Amino acid sequence: MKKVALHNLGCKVNAYETEAVQQMLEEHGYEIVPFSECADIYIINTCSVTNVADRKSRQMLHKAKKKNPDAIVVAMGCYVQTATEEIKQDLSVDLIIGNNKKHELIELLKKMEKEQQPLAAVIDINEKSQPYEEMALAKTAEHTRAFLKVQDGCNQFCSYCIIPYARGRVRSRNTEDVINEVKHLADNGYKEVVLTGIHLSSFGIDTNDNLLHLIEEVHAIDGIERIRLGSLEPRIITEEFAERLSKMLKFCPHFHLSLQSGCDETLKRMNRRYDTKEYANKCEILRKYFKHPAITTDVIVGFPGETEEEFLKTKEFLRQIHFYEMHVFKYSKRKGTKAAVMEHQVPEEIKAKRSNELLELEHEMSKEFRDAYIGQETEALMEEELLYEGKKYFVGYTKEYVKVAVLSEKNIANTLKKGKIKGRLKDELYLMVEF
Repeated sequence: MKKVALHNLGCKVNAYETEAVQQMLEEHGYEIVPFSECADIYIINTCSVTNVADRKSRQMLHKAKKKNPDAIVVAMGCYVQTATEEIKQDLSVDLIIGNNKKHELIELLKKMEKEQQPLAAVIDINEKSQPYEEMALAKTAEHTRAFLKVQDGCNQFCSYCIIPYARGRVRSRNTEDVINEVKHLADNGYKEVVLTGIHLSSFGIDTNDNLLHLIEEVHAIDGIERIRLGSLEPRIITEEFAERLSKMLKFCPHFHLSLQSGCDETLKRMNRRYDTKEYANKCEILRKYFKHPAITTDVIVGFPGETEEEFLKTKEFLRQIHFYEMHVFKYSKRKGTKAAVMEHQVPEEIKAKRSNELLELEHEMSKEFRDAYIGQETEALMEEELLYEGKKYFVGYTKEYVKVAVLSEKNIANTLKKGKIKGRLKDELYLMVEF
């Protein structure tokens, strides 16, 4: 039995695909071992979102070859797609598999073992006729929450982003296939699903469907108690969208609404397709239909041409919207994008200063959002055990993704518990007393 070690880099979509590949390998008799161990085959699902991600991908490929020079080292995914010729010259790599070819892994491994020579399976991902690559999971590494990839590709072409070139155009999964996978997950005990994709808001534009319909179909499945969504573009938020979601009892009002900048001039240079007025309106709609929705976002600081005035506009806008959480990124050049060759690149020390300012603001707003639940009744899906100061707790999340702990000697993992939040137990963990 051949031993296989897998390592994932990058986003939740990559993580889903890595788990699907692992399941495929197990079904074909391969033994999965930790990446730290000696294996016969090493598979790295690469990332290419930044130059740093490219470098990490190369480092992991070289690390695998050093662990066992006789092993087959497989590079697959986004870095493969954006740097195919470069990887073909890398002596550490034996098999390269691009996006939309991962489902052929077993066949390619067998072919390589037979022919005893390096192989490459990379297509032109940007051809409009590319189909959705069907992969499915019956179980995931997490025991209560399952991430489901339902969409691939992006048509947006933001000036800083390489992903449309790595993932190709928008491709949506067949709704029936999604429903079948969710049913399997429910049968295996999963109570929460997270619908995710490269550009989730585009789901269905190529199949005469839409995301709202998909959510309603998932909502009807017995056994599933909660539905979350991955990152959304602001323009998907309409009165109808929010109103229909608010009527679904299983839906979690936790919206990761992509922003990137709170300054209209910067948004234009980024080629984002909204302005701050429109974004603010979308947040107002969500707060109209949900009592206290968790709105989170991504922000890039130090984008080319970002002046101090533009940064201060962003900071004030973030304070105005009052997010629950913000993921703050310092702009990083990505070769092959328009932004990489723009004038007025911002020095690293200024990026660091601006990033620190926004992280301080994020900490302040996040604490205010969570503290608002003190004294409130809520419900949490419990996930794992925690020993703290000699007591046994179980930790879980509310629908708004506030982390809570319930004191319990018995195992209450993967159960929904109702209670009242009494206060902070430690750091960002809050104590909930069960009814």
